[in-house]
Amino acid sequence: MHELNPEARVEGKIRLFGDDIYSRDVEPVIVRRRIGMVFQKSNPFPTMSVAENVTVGLRLNGIGSRKLLAERAEQSLRMAALWDEVKDRLNAPATSLSVGQQQRLCIARALAVQPEVLLMDEPASALDPLATSKIEDLILGIEKGLHDCHCDAQYAAGRAHVGFHRVFYLGELIEFDTTAKIFTSPAKKRTEDYVTGRFG
Repeated sequence: MHELNPEARVEGKIRLFGDDIYSRDVEPVIVRRRIGMVFQKSNPFPTMSVAENVTVGLRLNGIGSRKLLAERAEQSLRMAALWDEVKDRLNAPATSLSVGQQQRLCIARALAVQPEVLLMDEPASALDPLATSKIEDLILGIEKGLHDCHCDAQYAAGRAHVGFHRVFYLGELIEFDTTAKIFTSPAKKRTEDYVTGRFG
């Protein structure tokens, strides 16, 4: 959405499967369909119900079949480990859910449109340990079908995540490797300082 801010500037390239997403030939709306985003702070749409929050992206993309919307809502809420808690409250306001439930609702909303990439910026940073555990389990479960990028400043949450890790410092990529290598024998001193708690 930064392209709507006249004072924002972008340098360099960001490639999504080889395509520069800032190219003049690329439609921002198409990029948003391919990349889901979950922020640190849950942001359910306050005037929408639980079900409407999950299916809003589908409806904006022209899906009107009630059957398909209901199926995708249930599937996404199950993936977000939220279905059992809200299945009898689908028409309740999304803001009536707890903070942890709202964050999992936002994850379900992102998953409903079946993005190719899901970006998560510290999705459990404001949650209690039980809700954090549910989010971490969720990430472990969904990452098999997505190109997931989980950005976390919390050591424990990062270590719980599997796959590959990228370590950034002030916007610069410091190290990229398997999670096991990053957390057990990092190649860079700055990475080692972070994972051992000396920095960060």
